[in-house]
Amino acid sequence: MPEVKRKPKESFESLLRRFSKQIQQSGRILQVKKVRFYKRPKSPRAKRSSALRRKMIEEKKEYLKKVGKLKDGFPGTKALMKL
Repeated sequence: MPEVKRKPKESFESLLRRFSKQIQQSGRILQVKKVRFYKRPKSPRAKRSSALRRKMIEEKKEYLKKVGKLKDGFPGTKALMKL
């Protein structure tokens, strides 16, 4: 952890600015963000099921376009699944 000691007659804002600059240069912020926003990799089964779902929705969308029930605006997957 970077340490910053207050210089004589230094304002709190400048002390805070120096500290945050040292934190950024040390790479701690990037490290913390990687841990905080970590997503577990999907299992092969989950990848396959989401790919199949996307393919099914795309096929249904193409069919509805051919039939004429789907116009310029694409309603959304929930509305599409209800049809």
